[in-house]
Amino acid sequence: MDLKKINLKDFPTERIRNFSIIAHIDHGKSTLSDRLLETTGTISDRTRHEQFLDKLQVERERGITVKAQTASMFYEYKDELYLLNLIDTPGHVDFSYEVSRSLYACQGALLLVDAAQGVEAQTMANFYLAFDQDLTIVPIINKVDMAAADVPRVSQQMESLFDFKQKEIILTSAKTGIGITETLDAIIERIPAPQGSRDESLKALLFDSWFNDYRGVICLIAVKNGVIKKGDMITLAQQGTKYEVLELGLMYPDEKPVDALYAGQVGYLVSGMKSVKEARVGDTIFHAKKEGTPFAGFKPAQPVVFAGIFPVSNDDFEALHDAIEKLTLNDASVKVEKKSSPALGLGFRCGFLGLLHMDVFKQRLEQEYNLSVIITAPSVLYKLVLSNGTKIDVENPSDFPDTSKIDTILEPIISATIITPKKYMGNILSLCQEMRGTQVDMNYLDDERVILKYDLPLAEVATDFYDRLKSLSSGYASFDYEEKRYEESDLVKLDILLNGNPVDALSCIIHRDKAYTLGRDLTARLRKTIPRQLFVVAIQAALGAKILARETISALRKDVIAKCYGGDITRKRKLLEKQKKGKKKMKQVGNVEVPQEAFLALLKR
Repeated sequence: MDLKKINLKDFPTERIRNFSIIAHIDHGKSTLSDRLLETTGTISDRTRHEQFLDKLQVERERGITVKAQTASMFYEYKDELYLLNLIDTPGHVDFSYEVSRSLYACQGALLLVDAAQGVEAQTMANFYLAFDQDLTIVPIINKVDMAAADVPRVSQQMESLFDFKQKEIILTSAKTGIGITETLDAIIERIPAPQGSRDESLKALLFDSWFNDYRGVICLIAVKNGVIKKGDMITLAQQGTKYEVLELGLMYPDEKPVDALYAGQVGYLVSGMKSVKEARVGDTIFHAKKEGTPFAGFKPAQPVVFAGIFPVSNDDFEALHDAIEKLTLNDASVKVEKKSSPALGLGFRCGFLGLLHMDVFKQRLEQEYNLSVIITAPSVLYKLVLSNGTKIDVENPSDFPDTSKIDTILEPIISATIITPKKYMGNILSLCQEMRGTQVDMNYLDDERVILKYDLPLAEVATDFYDRLKSLSSGYASFDYEEKRYEESDLVKLDILLNGNPVDALSCIIHRDKAYTLGRDLTARLRKTIPRQLFVVAIQAALGAKILARETISALRKDVIAKCYGGDITRKRKLLEKQKKGKKKMKQVGNVEVPQEAFLALLKR
């Protein structure tokens, strides 16, 4: 459909629908978005490709959605043309902030469930996110054409867990196009139109933004009231700065400029913002000199996993700083502060919503900005009560005070929901037990699957829990979690010493029961990665003054007795003693450089 022939003024709020698609990871959200865009003629056969809205390279490589994407469509229903604004959201637990933010701009949501997999952990989490925001939810069972599809079982699950009636559920196959027209009709019939009036003064929500090298900051906005036109002077509630509207448009599905956006519509805005600080997600846009009551804004994301990001070469620090600023504009859930490390130089301490989130952030830095970075081992936020009664928060092991000054250490506990086929239950119970978990509840979802609820220490989950869960269950178990409380625990700081000098970047906080095993493992791995020096290097794992494990790297030695052919043994001894004294002196002044490979080897635990 040619956008030039359409006037957005002809679409009152009654003929607008704003909705998002929510589901567990890999249940077919992006494929359903593709079919909706094709059916409504938004993308042609010439421009189409699989997962059209997954625009990032990392999304294409991993086959997952990382960033919520918006697209507008026009659909004719009962001889009337409707404007539909679709937001495709990520399905992984680590990107739930993207989902909650997208739902603010919607009045309804399509809840997608795989006909073979059934309801999974993130399906439940996303349902409650939408339910809490009073959105109208349209239930859809996808992939009904698959040989393994079991529609009656999945319908029963949706009825018992979410109270959907059988007749409300739409059966679709996004791949083959079954049920797509029924889905579009249901969007118009069931999802309410946005509330708003064109006659009131302008009020719009800024719910996403990204950086363009040529045009500066591009904002995605949802207009609540009023009209915004090209050339208008606008102001943002939090900043108070004035801007001129340089360009407005719809994402159809790429940026298509229009002259004005009206109440209830979703589109993009370019206003010459140059810095990341200016476009805060959750801000309210007014006309200059006509300010009103701003939106409450978004609840800031609470990071659960912390890691240091350092450039491989210190010369790249400024480039890394610039890249992280631009990426945090696009991903507001990352918390960033500058840090310096004796071993790795200048860098940043970043807070993420999970391990996949951290991994994707690193990959985007490398792919989109051509930077080589090192990420330190992930850690979590601990609360410490000192002997004098002072309470402090610590997330970096190098900031840990001396053991004698600490009274109690509290660690974060999460409430985890695991849905798994019952044949893998034994393995998963053993894994949770090993991770110091406490079982809270266990229910059978149906004959085949079990819902397990566990309280687990976040520090245990933050390393490799998710990977191990997937491998133990052949990829069938799904996992979702939320922060619950802080609990007292017997935690210690494990130091790694090289020739008696602690290396801050290698120290970690761990439960006392696991300190010996981890100490042995780390020292053995460091021995393989630190190159031999001209003097003996002692690698030790220590708890305070107590040494738990030691490995020794022997010195590189010149063969000083090579020139002695026969002769008295005392001559050889004299040369060896002289060498020994030299090595001892060298050890006192020598400094062991820890290579980058050593840090990378330790991160792969």
